[in-house]
Amino acid sequence: MLNKILIKNFALIDKAEIIFTKGFNVLSGETGSGKSIILDALNFVLGAKADKTYIRSGENECIVTAEFDLSNLNWARNVYEDLDFDYDSTLIISRKFTIDGKSSIKINGNTANVSMIKKFTANLVDVHGQSEHFYLLSATNQLALLDKFGSDKLLNKKAKINDILLNYKNVVREIEQLGGDENQRLIRLDILNFQINEIEKVDLKDGEEEELAVIKEKLKNQEKIVNALSSIKYSLNGEGGVCDVLAGSERESINISSYGKEYQELCDRISAVSAEIDDISGVADSLLQSFDYSEYDYNEIDSRLDDIKKIKKKYGDNYLEIVEFLENAKKEKDKLENFSVLYEKLVVNQNNLKKELYNEFIELRKLREDTAKILSKSVQVELKELGMPNSKFEIGFSSIPNFEDCNFERLGFDTIEFNFSANLGEPLKPLSFVISGGEMSRFMLSIKVQTSKHNDISTFVFDEIDAGISGIVARVVAEKLVKISKDVQVIAISHLPQIVAYADNNLLISKITDGKNTYTRVESLDYEQKIKEISRLIGSFSNNKTADEHSINIIEESNKFKAQI
Repeated sequence: MLNKILIKNFALIDKAEIIFTKGFNVLSGETGSGKSIILDALNFVLGAKADKTYIRSGENECIVTAEFDLSNLNWARNVYEDLDFDYDSTLIISRKFTIDGKSSIKINGNTANVSMIKKFTANLVDVHGQSEHFYLLSATNQLALLDKFGSDKLLNKKAKINDILLNYKNVVREIEQLGGDENQRLIRLDILNFQINEIEKVDLKDGEEEELAVIKEKLKNQEKIVNALSSIKYSLNGEGGVCDVLAGSERESINISSYGKEYQELCDRISAVSAEIDDISGVADSLLQSFDYSEYDYNEIDSRLDDIKKIKKKYGDNYLEIVEFLENAKKEKDKLENFSVLYEKLVVNQNNLKKELYNEFIELRKLREDTAKILSKSVQVELKELGMPNSKFEIGFSSIPNFEDCNFERLGFDTIEFNFSANLGEPLKPLSFVISGGEMSRFMLSIKVQTSKHNDISTFVFDEIDAGISGIVARVVAEKLVKISKDVQVIAISHLPQIVAYADNNLLISKITDGKNTYTRVESLDYEQKIKEISRLIGSFSNNKTADEHSINIIEESNKFKAQI
């Protein structure tokens, strides 16, 4: 839900902080006080197109920040993950727009853009105003709304169809990947055969390149290696070498070792060094004796390494990648060589999936038709309560296509149309052809009452949903909004005392001047202030006791209603 919105230098608002609560929030005020500015600011921070006229006169920029509570909204975690942002149950969106047309957006302190905002707000806020009527005129949106209203059976059926549809699309993709016409397959086979033969001809072994590189380096430097090992051997163990010198030192140390501990330690160390030097000399001699690379040909090794380098350049950076390329090439070759067998098998699978999908589409149609009947009856009941007793509402369906004409790329073949008649004797026609603005407001309210429990939206915003109504119907509208607010947060702009009376949180919008500038102010009303605002809306002057008593009665009636639901 929307916790609060901070507005700075936006139209007539220099600075405002508006706190919203759970349940039913109502903004009221004199005509022209700036209620629409609040909605403009909200739409702006939700990603609507920015306009320089939003910036308060004399200022260089406007800033709007909205804070939302995402607790218990499972989809929010997925959005955070998609955007690579750390999860936080509090979502803070801040948007700034400057006089030179530059815009900057932050989501929880992270730099963002409008598309990122809409990933969140698509399921957060539904703003319904006169300009939002077109949403329900779209056949696609009508179908989405019907499906959301549907039972678990309908949702489960869609999930099952989606799984089959994915399998179907995978089969179609496999058919496409088998290759084009016969000439294209033959060309591809020639390429694969060449690649397979080239790799198999080299017959690369795991670790071979590294081993050959070492041998090549030794062959290249064999004279240097032999000379070095010979020098080491004779300098250590040759006549007059290090071993002879140490042997003399060892004998001398033995002669004095019995005269003290320190002499014995010296003797032991000389003996250890002598043994180590003798061992080193032996290793050098062994390496010298075993150094025989006469079986290797330097040019052959160099040529082999060159062959390996060539296939690495074409087919992979290492042995495992080359092997993987070879295996995949063989698999593709096998598919192309056995094209007719595989193709026939895939086509049979594709046709079976089409038949399965078609049958599931038929069942989905039946579930949607059953859901449509329930929704249309429920909406008609709502419309009668809202002062449209002779209205009719039905949901029309497109004809069922033949199997051969069916589109298997969609989740069902259904296209629907909301058909409406406002008055007795008028035929049902598509919604967009027959409904007026006032009728549309009540129709939308009826729809939202019925679908709010089945919707992912957490906040509904109504801009003058009460336009063109009064009296008993106004009270019914207020009760409908209260019912919606039991499941989702509702924010409404209203001029009607009945709706203001039913609010859980009242906010008064007013316009003031200081002789030079005009400002819009937002004030949260306490109980006494709420009474005065209702009295004003009734049409009384200030301190009218009768009007105040009437306002109290309306509030008490609203409290009784809210206690019952």
